[in-house]
Amino acid sequence: MSSSQDSKLLTTAIGAAAAGAALAVMALKMTESKKEPEYDLHRMSRRSFIMNDDEFSGPSLKRQDSGNLLFPHNHEEKMRRRIATRYQIEDENSAPRDSVTVRVPATSANMGPGYDCLGIAVDLWSELTVTRSDTFEITAEGDGAVEMPKDESNYLVVGCRAAFEAAGKPLPTLKYHVVSRIPYARGLGSSSAAIVAGIVAGLVLAGHRLPCWGSEALLQIAAGIEGHPDNVAPVIYGGIQLGIHNGTRWMTERVPCPAGLQMVMFIPDFIGKTSDARGVLKPTITREEAAFNIGRAAFLVHSLCSNNLDNLKYGVQDKMHQPQRGSKLYKYLFPMIEAAEEAGACCAYLSGAGPTVMALTSGASGDIFAQREKERTDILVAKAMIQCAKDFGIDGKLLVTNVVTEGARVIKVDPPFSSGEIQFRDNI
Repeated sequence: MSSSQDSKLLTTAIGAAAAGAALAVMALKMTESKKEPEYDLHRMSRRSFIMNDDEFSGPSLKRQDSGNLLFPHNHEEKMRRRIATRYQIEDENSAPRDSVTVRVPATSANMGPGYDCLGIAVDLWSELTVTRSDTFEITAEGDGAVEMPKDESNYLVVGCRAAFEAAGKPLPTLKYHVVSRIPYARGLGSSSAAIVAGIVAGLVLAGHRLPCWGSEALLQIAAGIEGHPDNVAPVIYGGIQLGIHNGTRWMTERVPCPAGLQMVMFIPDFIGKTSDARGVLKPTITREEAAFNIGRAAFLVHSLCSNNLDNLKYGVQDKMHQPQRGSKLYKYLFPMIEAAEEAGACCAYLSGAGPTVMALTSGASGDIFAQREKERTDILVAKAMIQCAKDFGIDGKLLVTNVVTEGARVIKVDPPFSSGEIQFRDNI
């Protein structure tokens, strides 16, 4: 066969193959247009990054209908759909109660540059018992029992009244008893603890529940009373909380807390009034000061998220309030911060509006009284802070405790929530 014939045959074969391929593609498209695309839904449901809601699963699921797919970060949408499918469920524990006891933690706000927006819950608790009564009364024992007001201006009553208002009910006559372990007016969130304790107690007594997802209604009430979320958020949720106002409502998110952190705090004997501490602050700040604090706040949160404890001492630096308060109210502040960090603290800062100085240390593992002291730095830091206080002639006490991840909770109620079939923690 000649070369010209070979060339013709090759050209014919290529043309036939191309035509056949084109026909096959056209037939495949016609077939696909007449039926639903099939997916291995079982395989999809096992993918860790896609969540299929029951309402939208099944053969009719379209790949392009991405609005029907829920991702792990879509918490509020998941909750909205969950509630929508449970509208007939009755809340069996919504009946009013006669008495309730609420436990709330202390908090340490600002953490340096996080002015009015960043706070941490402290493993130091107060308890409030509120009981329906024929006469109004406030009794107290422990820290600040003498100083705290015993009338309706007390934040316990203010919070309780706000809860009954949220329930659409009048505030009944109540008796309040406080066991206070949070030092009063020392920069450890005693007022925020009182506000949240009153709100939670009032909600339980009123038999009223608040929405959380998408609204954080409890936070709105508490921050509305306090004026900012840095203390009330960790009282409610525990841990380290970062709060903002988005123009419509208060929002808060949990910041990771590195394992093994301890809190070493020097608590002076004298009271620090928030009004006085705010009074020494300038009404405006410079662009340089704003940039400094923005960078330090971001650096602080990044250090916590990445467990980079060596960077905490830079993250807690600040130019908005600590220099002013240190120079005019608390002369010992920066010498004590320096002494704590030189003794091994990860960082130290003015707790809230003061006068307490808070240091964070590392190395704790399990119960510290079963651990060798030389694996930690809390004792060395505590001694350094005490010596600094002595040098300045400041009396006070040194307390070592931990970050607590849990916030306010009910520990006793009458009648109880627990029943014969369902028991809650502590049989409340």
